[in-house]
Amino acid sequence: MNENEGMLSIDGLNCPLPINLSSFITLAHGGGGKLTHQLIEKLFRPAFNNSELETQHDGAVFDIPSERLAFTTDSYVVRPLIFPGGNIGSLAVNGTVNDLAMCGARPLYLTAAFILEEGLPMEILWTIVQSMKTAADHAGVKIITGDTKVVDKGKGDGIFINTSGVGVIEHSLKIHPKSIQPGDVVLISGDIGRHGIAIMAAREGLGFQNQIESDCAAVSNLVQSLFDADIEIHCMRDLTRGGLATALIEMAQTSRVSINITELEIPVREDVKGACEILGLDPLYVANEGRFVVLVKAEDAARTLELLQKDELGNQARIIGTVKEVPQETVILKTKVGTSRMLDMLSGEQLPRIC
Repeated sequence: MNENEGMLSIDGLNCPLPINLSSFITLAHGGGGKLTHQLIEKLFRPAFNNSELETQHDGAVFDIPSERLAFTTDSYVVRPLIFPGGNIGSLAVNGTVNDLAMCGARPLYLTAAFILEEGLPMEILWTIVQSMKTAADHAGVKIITGDTKVVDKGKGDGIFINTSGVGVIEHSLKIHPKSIQPGDVVLISGDIGRHGIAIMAAREGLGFQNQIESDCAAVSNLVQSLFDADIEIHCMRDLTRGGLATALIEMAQTSRVSINITELEIPVREDVKGACEILGLDPLYVANEGRFVVLVKAEDAARTLELLQKDELGNQARIIGTVKEVPQETVILKTKVGTSRMLDMLSGEQLPRIC
């Protein structure tokens, strides 16, 4: 038998778990015995290899050169597991990295916990893990500890992933909604709505003329460029569930200000706009996974826009609004026809299971 015989292969890469041993996840993979050990040693450890992980202990021990840290955690239950532009693995890494970046932190370390369903094809798990490795490498973070559990067939929808992250804050800024001030300028890093529409199209088998790919990406390097340029950032928020509108409403309510935005300045691709019209969705509320808003002092707005647009992830950045004192706790949209519309929270979920 040659060394690749009986192994899974994707794009010339070979999964190290032999098919003749286990081509699907079984309950025994979560039992703590030989199959659990094989899963960790042959699939997870080689993908996430680093010095902290190699201690092979119940947790990771590491040094952090800062007195200010950011810590976040999130769980990912997206359906389908693999979608145009990404999969649940890249989404889990990028989502947690982005949450740290929105806190003003430079992401350093992640944990990864997997809840696997009995019967999940090993090939799919391997693809997801490789995507996590690629996303982590791109973001400059290490996955240093984790956990695996297996549930009965029909109880887990394939795979759920929880990732937690730690980052260092290397500046004195207090980046949160209560730092927002009247006169601040609101910028968006790029076009909106692609992730939610990509998920919906893949889930329902919608055959749009052009395939819409998710914007799933880590924005931490883009955010770091703003800190390196000494931009006075007051608040940032990534535009995930609930989209742009929900993020702005939450910030306005917490900071007790009015955020006024202009619809014509908000970038929405024509294919996304058309898909939203067909599906009866408002792109302002559709989820994104590689977009954020940043609120800065007015005198920093032009320089912030220039810095964002220099990066591939921010080349469609726009100034979309300003912060006013009144009416408090509101978001006002100036529509394309020149009227004003007050944005409100959705009463339900537009697109469930999108992250």
